[in-house]
Amino acid sequence: MKKRTSAIALTAAIAALLTGCASTGSSGDDTADGLVVGTTDVVTSLDPAGAWDRGSYTVQTQLYQHLLTYPAGKTSTSPEVAKSCDFTDGTHYVCQIRTGLEFSNGDDLTAKDVVFSFERQVSLGAKSGPGSLLANMASVSASGSTVTFTLKQANDQTFPYVLASMAGAIVDSNVFSKTKVHANAGVVGSGPYALEQSADGGATIALTANEHYDGTAPATKNVTIKQYTKSADLKLAVQEGDADVAYRQLTPTEVTSLSKDDGLQRVQGNSGEVRFLAFNLQTMPGKDAAQKQAIRQAVDATIDRAAIAKDVYQGTYAPAWSIVPTGFAGATEPFKAVADEDAKDILAKAGVTTPITLPIEYTTDHYGSGSDDEYALIKQQLEDTGLFTVDLQSASWDTYVGNVGKSAYPVFQLGFFQDYPDASSYLTPAYGSSDVNLLANHFDDSTVTDLVAAQAVEPDVAKRKQQIEQIQQDTAESVPLIPLLAGQENVIGQKSLTGLTKSVDASGEFRIWEIGRS
Repeated sequence: MKKRTSAIALTAAIAALLTGCASTGSSGDDTADGLVVGTTDVVTSLDPAGAWDRGSYTVQTQLYQHLLTYPAGKTSTSPEVAKSCDFTDGTHYVCQIRTGLEFSNGDDLTAKDVVFSFERQVSLGAKSGPGSLLANMASVSASGSTVTFTLKQANDQTFPYVLASMAGAIVDSNVFSKTKVHANAGVVGSGPYALEQSADGGATIALTANEHYDGTAPATKNVTIKQYTKSADLKLAVQEGDADVAYRQLTPTEVTSLSKDDGLQRVQGNSGEVRFLAFNLQTMPGKDAAQKQAIRQAVDATIDRAAIAKDVYQGTYAPAWSIVPTGFAGATEPFKAVADEDAKDILAKAGVTTPITLPIEYTTDHYGSGSDDEYALIKQQLEDTGLFTVDLQSASWDTYVGNVGKSAYPVFQLGFFQDYPDASSYLTPAYGSSDVNLLANHFDDSTVTDLVAAQAVEPDVAKRKQQIEQIQQDTAESVPLIPLLAGQENVIGQKSLTGLTKSVDASGEFRIWEIGRS
């Protein structure tokens, strides 16, 4: 459920290992110009209009520039291809393009390429990539080095983030077709790396430093990205030095084990992922709205998030107290107050007869191997109170996701990843009006939905922050969903590597160009 099923947690990503890209292997060969990055994620396409998944985005981040980007450790945008971007009025967002930029093949990067990239993303990306993120773009045009975006909805505060997202990558209009997705081989960007070779359906990708890149040269000249079918194979590869870096998706047990290896280092960053338990407000247990709300509050007061994070995920997830991740502008922790309440008292005051039969559905394969243990522990926590009898059911993602969209489950597991590091990327699909709410859970609170719409177009930073905070407070009281876990991005690397701490943060980017050797 990614496409405008937007931020619902998804997965994907990359692979590598090619002749000529040296690594710190068991033989002791230690070269400063080669790096092997291992992953279990899959690459769908290296064309920005051809994929909307984490695996493809990881590689695309190395190849392409955007009008705006995120400096390491930041969740606010800064100019990249643009030298400035701003609203000239409510519906016109104008960017001045820097001169002297070139693609990796030596072609000039101009305003013409910017317009081409966004028009192409809308026409092609809406079908196979992130083009729907540009739904508010009515048109884009260029005059000299000035690019003007005309917006359908005025004062869209998320638009700068969209420009820095997967939908905003700038491609060479002399190379890419406007009518079809480009094959992986031969894609051209202006980012820190250029594609040297893509083989085995994307399972092996070789990158080399882009000689035409206008920024600081990558810390490592040659990079190989290799996909491993099993996380156990990825773990072994980084242990034995066949891979320098392990990035997505090691199991919690594997991460913990590798963290104890004296020859390795572990870096952890906010991944932007939030896992939660959602309620269908019509079909969940309870005689009326007041009882249903009391049941939701009691469930929230009972679940021990810290125990789940520690016992199931061994610290690779943290307790979540809001749908908006910590560190994002306006993020608060309103659910902490509910955790101190007594579930029995909440239910008694609402006249709820106990034990309550509570049907909970989760997916076995979409959120990693820990879901079985996670929901077994949730069931135990709820039933140990004597207030609940949990009917726990599960399904594979291909079946599960369709039933969520049809409101088939009374209580169900979901997760969000951000399309961009802004609160709206979570608030809109969780609490927005029915046409944008991805949970299909019959949430209908006009005060909240009006605030969700208002904050997205509020130009006053302080007022927008207040609106975001109010939405979180209101929904912590009504509890249409319960935030459970906040994801942590874990990167394991050889001890000799530098720059790993700059490689991951809440922006969702993986900056391979920051990784070098001491």
